[in-house]
Amino acid sequence: MKAIGYYIGLPFIYLVSVLPFPVLYLVSDVFFFLMYYILGYRKKIVYENLKNSFPEKSHTELKQLEKKFFKYLCDLFLETFKTLTISQQKAKQHCKFTNETMAIFEKLNAEKKSCIIVMGHFGNWEWAGNTFSLICKQQLYVIYHPLTNKYFDKLTYNMRSRFGTKLYAMNNTIREMIKNKNEVNATAFIADQTPAPESAYWTKFLNQETSVFWGTEKIAQKLNFPVVYVTVNRVKRGFYEVNAEILIAEPKNTKEGEISELHTKKLESDIIKQPEIWLWSHRRWKHKRPK
Repeated sequence: MKAIGYYIGLPFIYLVSVLPFPVLYLVSDVFFFLMYYILGYRKKIVYENLKNSFPEKSHTELKQLEKKFFKYLCDLFLETFKTLTISQQKAKQHCKFTNETMAIFEKLNAEKKSCIIVMGHFGNWEWAGNTFSLICKQQLYVIYHPLTNKYFDKLTYNMRSRFGTKLYAMNNTIREMIKNKNEVNATAFIADQTPAPESAYWTKFLNQETSVFWGTEKIAQKLNFPVVYVTVNRVKRGFYEVNAEILIAEPKNTKEGEISELHTKKLESDIIKQPEIWLWSHRRWKHKRPK
């Protein structure tokens, strides 16, 4: 059945990917109407997350933000499919790195320092990875969760690696990073996922007790790779700007929880500035802090 679903869906996915951008966003508008008004996909989860994160906002303000998020989510889905066929030139036009960001990665490369990139499900993180591989000299590795459907997993893998990015399955991360430690590279961690509560770092994030993976911090300390925080801001529909800053240059000298706290607060600040482009449909707060 999984194979049948894949082969039925594949022509549609490729058809969407070759659409000109204006047509792509018209299709996205139709998807938004179906998803928001007809299907009501995860609306309860999204509203609850927004309400708990922004208790100062009125019901009307929250509903407006909810609608903006769903419009963006539809754009993000179709932009991700676009990755299958987009040209290198178009990829670089639609997702640009600032001069300051380029200077950071060029300096690290010149010093032959590998780094850890930490970011969230904010903006189009998929496009940011592709652009990095096109314009930066470091080999980029991205940590990912293999999908249970092996057909769509292969499609996703090919989409993410099309411009030279390589992927680490999450369970193999530290082993692979140690194996490649003599190579000048960058490894990207999406740090706003939901770890098991007993083995997590806990902090206040968007007004809620939130669990954070220790992995980013522990690996950075073990390998002493500089930690670079990256954010992907949406400039306008279909266009993004990537900004980076070095959070910690010498992770081995940090206190426990310092790195986790820093990158979590950075993401929180970005979300407050442009809340509609974070992944509110994610069950981010499904765990409670252990007593």
